[in-house]
Amino acid sequence: MQIGIIGGGIIGLSTAYYLQQAGHQVTIIDQSDLKDGCSVGNAGMIVPSHIIPLAAPGMISKGLRWMFNSTSPFYVKPRLDVDLLKWGFQFYKHATAGHVKKSIPALKELSLYSKARYQQLAQELPFDFGYHERGLLMLYQTKEVEHEESETARIANDHGIQAHILSTEAVQHLEPEVKVNVRGGVYFPGDAHITPQALVTQLIQLLKDRGVQFLTHTLVKDFAIEKQEIKKVVTDKGEHPFDEVVLATGSWSGEVAARLKINLPMQAGKGYSFTIQNVEKNIRIPSIFLEARVAVTPMGTTLRFGGTMEITGVDHTISMNRVKGIVDSIPRYYPEMKVAMPKQTEVWYGLRPCSPDGLPYIGRSGKIKNLIFATGHAMMGLSLGPGTGKIVADLITGATPEVPLTAFVPERF
Repeated sequence: MQIGIIGGGIIGLSTAYYLQQAGHQVTIIDQSDLKDGCSVGNAGMIVPSHIIPLAAPGMISKGLRWMFNSTSPFYVKPRLDVDLLKWGFQFYKHATAGHVKKSIPALKELSLYSKARYQQLAQELPFDFGYHERGLLMLYQTKEVEHEESETARIANDHGIQAHILSTEAVQHLEPEVKVNVRGGVYFPGDAHITPQALVTQLIQLLKDRGVQFLTHTLVKDFAIEKQEIKKVVTDKGEHPFDEVVLATGSWSGEVAARLKINLPMQAGKGYSFTIQNVEKNIRIPSIFLEARVAVTPMGTTLRFGGTMEITGVDHTISMNRVKGIVDSIPRYYPEMKVAMPKQTEVWYGLRPCSPDGLPYIGRSGKIKNLIFATGHAMMGLSLGPGTGKIVADLITGATPEVPLTAFVPERF
């Protein structure tokens, strides 16, 4: 079959990889040059430990507390926007214990499935993308966050995800090269990490070598639909007929879905990262500073810091105040690590696609027969990418996906 994938991030690329393996002709359409999207500059974490959705009790009160501080980890840009108001209302409705309880098994299964695909890719791909299974450290400095994270660890253990509560000394023992200043931490030994830019750039080249067509700098304008089927994808550079269409356009998915008269609530959550080079004394295990909401990942001799969640719409400006919040947090947790404020040109940003219930949209459209959604993964896009790609490939080839998709139904709103 001729398959069109709209979106060339890790989810689109993973889908193309599995579909090409199954013998299909695949075309990826993307509005960018694929060099700088969310899949490239993120923290590179593969986190089956993250089984609690973003829409959870306490998130709204935390968000309100943070949003008036220009260096805080979270910010909602005040604006009169009907889509934002509707999204916010749905988030409020889903930030409940009942929603979390229902979502955990679905997220867990998808996460573990995707990690297994990463293990397989590390064996079968003809290049190295820095896959390491060293776990993840969640670091805290306050009693309040210690209590919250201990509860998260209990929930994880109850659901079969190994979590160890560590003392200050036990955390330091795991990081012999770098002094760590914390009250304690939770260690998830089952997590992993990669160097995302190494995976994405080499996977694009591999797919090109295997015959996948890439239409970059190409904007999808419309769709030619007959009898509830997409016959052609209309772009600013011509029309393309496909048998199946996959929508994996990240933060732009709601906008693209609206052209198909499908309601797909989505807000872009902007995050920033910067990478320091040639680190002599590097950390071993990826970490998250919980109070600051900063992710830290060793990638060879480099060290990447990332964080913040700005609900600003599709906005390409860089707030150096937010970046300052990340930089200021580093000496609080790693007191001997001196990191200078990066120049604006050294700061990467990405727009993470956030659904209002914190769950991705994965599955066939109920309205258009040959349309499949694979989007809305928020901060988990890289972690869930290969698993999502394999599920989409299975849906197209007629195989039964190995993960139940009930929680991820695209048209649930």
